Amino acid sequence: MHNKKKVIVGLSGGVDSSVAALLLKEQGYDVTGVTMSLWSGENYYTGKHSCFGPGEDEEIREAREIAMALDIPFHVFDCSGKYREIVLENFRLEYLSGRTPNPCVKCNQLIKFGMLPELAKRNGMEFDYFATGHYARVEWQESSKRYRLRKGIDPNKDQSYFLYRLSQEQLSQILFPLGELTKREVRQLASRIMTPLAEKEESQDFYSGDYKELFDIPETPGEIVNTQGHILGQHKGIWNYTVGQRKGLGIAWTEPLYVTSLNKEKNQVIVGIREDVLSSDFLVEDLNWIDIDNLVHPIGVNVKIRSAQKEREALLEPCENGNVKVTFHNPNDSIAPGQSAVFYQDDIVIGGGIIKSVS
Repeated sequence: MHNKKKVIVGLSGGVDSSVAALLLKEQGYDVTGVTMSLWSGENYYTGKHSCFGPGEDEEIREAREIAMALDIPFHVFDCSGKYREIVLENFRLEYLSGRTPNPCVKCNQLIKFGMLPELAKRNGMEFDYFATGHYARVEWQESSKRYRLRKGIDPNKDQSYFLYRLSQEQLSQILFPLGELTKREVRQLASRIMTPLAEKEESQDFYSGDYKELFDIPETPGEIVNTQGHILGQHKGIWNYTVGQRKGLGIAWTEPLYVTSLNKEKNQVIVGIREDVLSSDFLVEDLNWIDIDNLVHPIGVNVKIRSAQKEREALLEPCENGNVKVTFHNPNDSIAPGQSAVFYQDDIVIGGGIIKSVS
């Protein structure tokens, strides 16, 4: 018994993390459940259940019940201060700058797979691995002497997009028990823990209230202009808009209008017709490579710029300052600075970065 590998599992009280803990226990690991507390009693929030919100107490209670049902220890660690400092502040600054960030990517890198296991160590917990209920896979590649991140086998649940910033050190200590399973199989397994769990609704939203509640700034009226600079209307803050947005513009026009870009300096929302939001080229900065050390020559890849979007074929080329240029084979829409662009070859995550500018 004392030779068992020890693993801490990030428990949320949901189906996926619960089944991850179940499988690891059945595989003979010494399992402990851990949960991160992110909510610090803010007054805003009007939406439904989400990762960040006042429903956290209920989630922690549910996670504790899962741990009791699995007969494993359970601990809660307060990550709220760092979460606000690292994730929320970055989210706020990016949106106010007219960019479109993905807070889940930063949270995974620095909080969930960073601060949470680190706090566990600081509090005297000894473990060999950290596991979550993500639908992804990690494997050691002997030829390259690197850990490789691969998609989960369920194409409708793959979450590798959100994990592309993980380091080799992090990947070396991670287990993803659900990577080889479909969501349907996971729900069937969940019924072995407790029947209601298998039917539990999913919640993958970062924040379900109005984003303006997170910004804590007054309205900043400005102009909505078309691509020729003609004023078509007024807005109350560029952070209310995202590139590619069509609904909620409040402008009557001869054909549908879309947000093509946001200009922080002029406090303008620029809109255009469908063709104006199509683009083939963009620059990516702040890169994290997983399957290679660095990009030294052009390669063909598939690129995903939003988690729910299908990948598109593209050419990846190295540029100055360590940035890369992405050229889609066919024009894509709604490419926005601040988004994460993730590069794949087959089901392997090559790496990814943050979109800097769009041509």
